[in-house]
Amino acid sequence: MTHVLITNDDGYDSPALLALKQAIEPAADVTVIAPSSNRSGVGRALTISRSMLVERVELADGSPAFAVDGNPVDCVRFAALKLGGVIPDVVVSGINLGINAGDDVTYSGTVGAALEALVQGWGGISVSQYLYGPWSEDMGQQVDFAPLAEFVAELLPLLGTDAVPNGTMLNVNGPRDEVRGAKVTRLGKRVYNDVLEVDFEDERGPRYLIYEARPGFAADEGTDLVALSEGYISVTPMHFDLTDLAAVDRLERAGLPNPATESAR
Repeated sequence: MTHVLITNDDGYDSPALLALKQAIEPAADVTVIAPSSNRSGVGRALTISRSMLVERVELADGSPAFAVDGNPVDCVRFAALKLGGVIPDVVVSGINLGINAGDDVTYSGTVGAALEALVQGWGGISVSQYLYGPWSEDMGQQVDFAPLAEFVAELLPLLGTDAVPNGTMLNVNGPRDEVRGAKVTRLGKRVYNDVLEVDFEDERGPRYLIYEARPGFAADEGTDLVALSEGYISVTPMHFDLTDLAAVDRLERAGLPNPATESAR
């Protein structure tokens, strides 16, 4: 049976993580290793300057989990070292409180954990849910995450097939309102509306909040952001190779400076 690691970046006690675990466990063996507290926005950050505390905890349904005083990628690395007793085949990261779509995927700890699965040679899915209002620790308490969690559970058999080959992960986002269906998408383009405004000043100088404005997006059909705005679950295949292959060819034709010549000057 497939062994799935469940993690997230909102913390092990998130109700959205619990919904994901409960949807997946009928079809797979599940281990939960998640951050001990919120780690949103950390991307693929590692905890390398200190040791990390790992605690055995219980989720709200009484099932066991590990809480790591570190980041989502650290949780995946712990799983690779058999913290849960077995090396997983798949990482499912989420469900995040708020979408991770378009340009924002590179900031996301949720997506970062699924990308780390690819580094380890496993399958990976990151899952996020659009929510109303500014982020808060309790914003997910009144949301039914079960439908999106069950949708993700049905995606698991696709991993490792021709549809989602090894080296490819799926980034899944649920829309804000009633779900009209699901679409395979590409990453969209965010339009950020941040402003430079002083929050307050103290003896050391001004303090700024520069990420408070809700971003918009480019209305490009076929993208995750447009699909979400139309009420569809977006499913975006992603891989780890950031190489611009066309640019490699162009750069080779243009030629590089000769470092030996430069150093001889």
